[in-house]
Amino acid sequence: MRRLAVIIATLIALFTAAQTHYQGTIAVGGKAGATFSRLNLNPSVEQMMLPGMTAGVMFRYIEEKNFGLVAELNMTQRGWKENLEESEYSYSHRFTYLELPIMTHIYFGNQRVKGFFNLGPEINLMLGDGISSNFDYKNAGDLDYFVTNTRHIEQMTMDVNNRFDYGICAGAGLELNLNTKHSLLLEGRFYYGLTDVFPNHKTDIFSSSNSMTVSVTLGYFYRLK
Repeated sequence: MRRLAVIIATLIALFTAAQTHYQGTIAVGGKAGATFSRLNLNPSVEQMMLPGMTAGVMFRYIEEKNFGLVAELNMTQRGWKENLEESEYSYSHRFTYLELPIMTHIYFGNQRVKGFFNLGPEINLMLGDGISSNFDYKNAGDLDYFVTNTRHIEQMTMDVNNRFDYGICAGAGLELNLNTKHSLLLEGRFYYGLTDVFPNHKTDIFSSSNSMTVSVTLGYFYRLK
């Protein structure tokens, strides 16, 4: 019995030492980079990835070794670009979102270089949208190109139905610690929206119109604690 008590006491001491060995950290920073997005339309529409920009601020809290939480507030451009191959026409519809991702942060590596994964939900509010076109897209059906090429053109004139969006984001990257206070990070991230931009009732043309976005960003963290 005494031997069991000693073993339990030893295990508790080792567990306590392991828990107190790592001190939690808090860091704030900023990021900026490029986005490449499209709209998942059903029935499908031929598209190209639309390039855009993203920038924002970051907050990171790490309580345990290899595990933490990251929250961001970003301005991000999304949308889609029509693939009008073999024509002189171009059309793109760009959305500007205020986005708030809250993600689990898992990292590994040494004091100098770390790899990491981020995964979690994201909510978005569309602040504005704009169309860029070199033809009269409101009367595209009158142009020979669209007469001879059977394709959906209704999406070009549709108004945004839902300016609130939520979805799931996942990213991976590398972080370089310059010293105990400053670090740089490079991340690639994928976002899949769960809300349709256009109406999706049975009587509507498209049953789905959710966003898919890939982003590449360079960030900076300053450690407060």
